[in-house]
Amino acid sequence: QVQLVESGGGLVQPGGSLTLSCAAARSIFSMYAAAWYRQAPGKQRELVAQIAVGGSTIYVDSVKGRFTIARDNAKSTMYLQMSSLKPEDTAVYYCTVWGPVQLWGQGTQVTVSS
Repeated sequence: QVQLVESGGGLVQPGGSLTLSCAAARSIFSMYAAAWYRQAPGKQRELVAQIAVGGSTIYVDSVKGRFTIARDNAKSTMYLQMSSLKPEDTAVYYCTVWGPVQLWGQGTQVTVSS
């Protein structure tokens, strides 16, 4: 079973930027749609951004214009570029792939605080 490994989380001040990465052991992002979710303390996991096989993207309204989802098929890696970060973006961020079986990464913590 393919594993997804997220990285790039951390502590950032409001207004700052971070780029999350989701690496797979083999090329799957060119074959299946994928997405980033997040879960804040006490809240349900929510879809943040998704990217289709053809490259079209969808974002939750709260991150439109600030976040960008992208993938590098040659590197088997998906990214979430986050800018103008707000305290309400604080959450554990997960990547997922909708393959024959839905795969999830282990999550990476993003904390936006001064």
